[in-house]
Amino acid sequence: MSLFPQLFLVRHGETSWTITGQMTGRTDLALTDRGADEARQLAPRLRRLHVSRVLTSPLERARQTAALAGFPDAEADPDLQEWDYGAYEGRRTHDVRAERPDWRLFEHGCPGGETPDAVGARADRVIARVRAGDGDVLVFAHRDLIRVLTARWIGLPPIDGRRFWLATASVSVLGYDHGLDEPVMLRWNETVPSVE
Repeated sequence: MSLFPQLFLVRHGETSWTITGQMTGRTDLALTDRGADEARQLAPRLRRLHVSRVLTSPLERARQTAALAGFPDAEADPDLQEWDYGAYEGRRTHDVRAERPDWRLFEHGCPGGETPDAVGARADRVIARVRAGDGDVLVFAHRDLIRVLTARWIGLPPIDGRRFWLATASVSVLGYDHGLDEPVMLRWNETVPSVE
């Protein structure tokens, strides 16, 4: 048990667009069978946690992951939704770059969608609510939102979220070093063994 509160971050399990590499922001996809298996495999590990609050994105893939991992009553928080990819929703990064070779999500955002700073502002609101509470918190959310939230937790700008790669159904842990004024990344991108 940690001396200071911890924030446990869980990326949702696999979806059909995870397989195809399509940007999945606000499209409300369910998990694939494999994604559901990934979520169920999280349960033994997560049930050992003693958390004061469990939050989830309101999108189906995150809510389904939370439920299958043993947290069907997780509280939906709209600030935990994935990046709004706007005109790039459902597209693959390499297809967008065929049209805009210099485009980078964490630098440019998406036309008709969110900017990196807008996602950072949502992440900051989540962090403020977590830090205002008492005890450890468990969050079920999405790849790029978690990456930005992690950057903001440790005092980096949203663009630095691009440095943190994240697998489906992975668990990461944020916390503190010597005091509450020293937020750190304690563990990153831990996955359970493959379901195959």
